[in-house]
Amino acid sequence: MPGDVEIIEGTAPAPGTADPLSGGTFKTAAASGACLGTTSTYGVKGCFQPGGDIVWSRDTEKDGMSAAVGVYTDYGRPAAVCVNKLGADTWATCNKDYREDGNVRLRVMRYNGDNGKFYQPEAWSGWIPVDGQY
Repeated sequence: MPGDVEIIEGTAPAPGTADPLSGGTFKTAAASGACLGTTSTYGVKGCFQPGGDIVWSRDTEKDGMSAAVGVYTDYGRPAAVCVNKLGADTWATCNKDYREDGNVRLRVMRYNGDNGKFYQPEAWSGWIPVDGQY
């Protein structure tokens, strides 16, 4: 990650909202609508929800690490990372505001909040239009 990356602590989605990937509802938390650019690697799954510009971060492993979803733009905005510190088998969201005529790209990996380091493996999405129109 770049040294100047903004780290944002994700929040739990609201009860009864739809899981961004399955469409089912959360028992305790989420936001509805299609999630684009689904990307995953060991311990992490992430996606981007247009129409609100919500970054979703899922921790998929009980390994003591947090899920981290980095967001990069094609128009020069500094990178940001949505970190899910809620524990294994949870989703967290980070609500950002991106230019509607821009594109974002996701980078998923694990994060250790104790030492501030990111860990491999990592995976990248393709470019995702912020307005959701391919």
